[in-house]
Amino acid sequence: MSDYSLNKTDIAKEKEKGVLVTAFKRLIPLMKEEGNSVIFALAAIFVSSAATLVVPIIIGHIVDVYLQGKNFHGVLMFSILLTAVYIVGLISSYIQVKVMGGVGRRLLFNLRNKIFEKLQALPVAFFNQNKEGDIISRINNDTDKLNQFFSQAFMQFISNIVLIVGTGIFLLAINIHLGGVALIPAVIVLVVTQFLTPWVKRTSLKSLRTLGSMSGEISESINNFKVIVAFNRLDYFRDKFRESNEVNYKASISAGIASNVFTPLYTLAGILGQIGVLAYGIYLISVGHFTVGLLISFLLYVNNFYNPLRQLASVWPSLQLALAGLDRISEILTLESNIKILSPEEVNVPIISSSTSTILEFKNVYFRYGEGKEILKNINFKLEKGKTYAFVGPTGGGKTTTASLMARLYDPAQGEIYLESKDIRLYSGEERAKKIGFILQEPFLFTGTVYENIIYGNKEHAGFSHEELTEVLEKANLTKLLDRFSEGLDTRIHPGGDAISLGQKQLIAFIRAVLRNPDILILDEATANIDTVTEQLLEEILRKLPVNTTRVIIAHRLNTIENADEIFFVNGGEVTLAGDMQHAVDMLLHGKRQS
Repeated sequence: MSDYSLNKTDIAKEKEKGVLVTAFKRLIPLMKEEGNSVIFALAAIFVSSAATLVVPIIIGHIVDVYLQGKNFHGVLMFSILLTAVYIVGLISSYIQVKVMGGVGRRLLFNLRNKIFEKLQALPVAFFNQNKEGDIISRINNDTDKLNQFFSQAFMQFISNIVLIVGTGIFLLAINIHLGGVALIPAVIVLVVTQFLTPWVKRTSLKSLRTLGSMSGEISESINNFKVIVAFNRLDYFRDKFRESNEVNYKASISAGIASNVFTPLYTLAGILGQIGVLAYGIYLISVGHFTVGLLISFLLYVNNFYNPLRQLASVWPSLQLALAGLDRISEILTLESNIKILSPEEVNVPIISSSTSTILEFKNVYFRYGEGKEILKNINFKLEKGKTYAFVGPTGGGKTTTASLMARLYDPAQGEIYLESKDIRLYSGEERAKKIGFILQEPFLFTGTVYENIIYGNKEHAGFSHEELTEVLEKANLTKLLDRFSEGLDTRIHPGGDAISLGQKQLIAFIRAVLRNPDILILDEATANIDTVTEQLLEEILRKLPVNTTRVIIAHRLNTIENADEIFFVNGGEVTLAGDMQHAVDMLLHGKRQS
């Protein structure tokens, strides 16, 4: 069984030396479906940036030509031009903000759909190995970090880069020596940024992970609140949450410090750049190599260069947080299920069992959970059509694991399982679910009505009216079970299912499975919470199933297996044919195989 544990390694590795290039390589694929909108927003950014870049030249020209020449008409005309440029920049900025806001929301919508679809394609092992709260945090919190970046910071990020590059070109074009003086502090802080960025990303990722762990603690406490109260262990879970909350608090403080470390550095660089330009510029004016208007333009360009850098300092942590969120999302999106539907060419063993008279066959099957010890070792048995089989044994012996392999919730580590003489891996999920009904000891119900839960996943009866479904239930001898619910098919099932008993939940699961008319019906302690009268009614329904239906009963209680055609004893990784009822009782009492 594959290891599906998330956070096995730190994805924020030091290998990302070209941080900015790497960031955009990872973020751009997310915007493929929004290509036209992004191009439109980029065009608006270039217009806005061009307007910003042309302003200092206009101001310098006004000072050198019209103010010094006392041509106030020229000042007025260029002031109108300057106002028009500002208006164009303002409109284009508004357009890109509005467009990217929509892109961010659609990206969030599509990304959450992709994650949820991926989760549905992953095997049961994934959910056994990862906390529910952490998975929910990835869907909600981590995707929201990406949404915030794309809708609020992404275009600001691009705009700032365009302004920095454009302004740098203007500075060097006007006077290469003075431009060099202006840019030296920027080069120094960019080197420092490159050095500090991996640390910023690590702290951001750690903050997100601790938030996911805290969500997991909250989810566990809520789901088990009855048990907590019953055992009066509020203090235990309170202490666990306090500890998790403290870890998140410390991680958030570290992330906050890391996120704000760039702002003072970039501000200092801007001040040093302006001081250097002012000092050297005054010298150039004094020797007649520069004009006052040009120096004003130059100082405005220096301001236009360092202001975006300071804004980048505030946007940069948002980028790192988005990338950290993307790392956690990618951990899920890159997972592949090990429960794959294979083609005959991919199966390296005979796809047809040696016997065509069986409904299900285990052949040399071994199984373990993850890297743990083997639960089942070299299991071989066959189940015939129409017979009733019981699997008994001590708790932890491997009964439910055997049943889960029958339903292909897992694949064996070694060996083959055949369904109707064909390798079970060749069946699609829909085909397998149609042939195998599985009633769990603790069945899961959806919020809704009994009707909605009964027809869940049942294409044959989907869309049936209540009257039509009632007729189907009568033919299947299931209406007596429905009488156990006060409002019949309209009985409401609330979140958590507390409004109905565990026994009633098992009845709904029983009706849901039997209604599908499967070839194999697996009952994993399906009557453990049902009263004796109802249990007898279930046995009567089971006896009236089609003659070709094979029944597999996983049980602890001996009275539930007395009518079984064959009894298997499961313990110590072995599945042994127990023979008659007396041998099964002896095995249960002694916990070992009888000679």
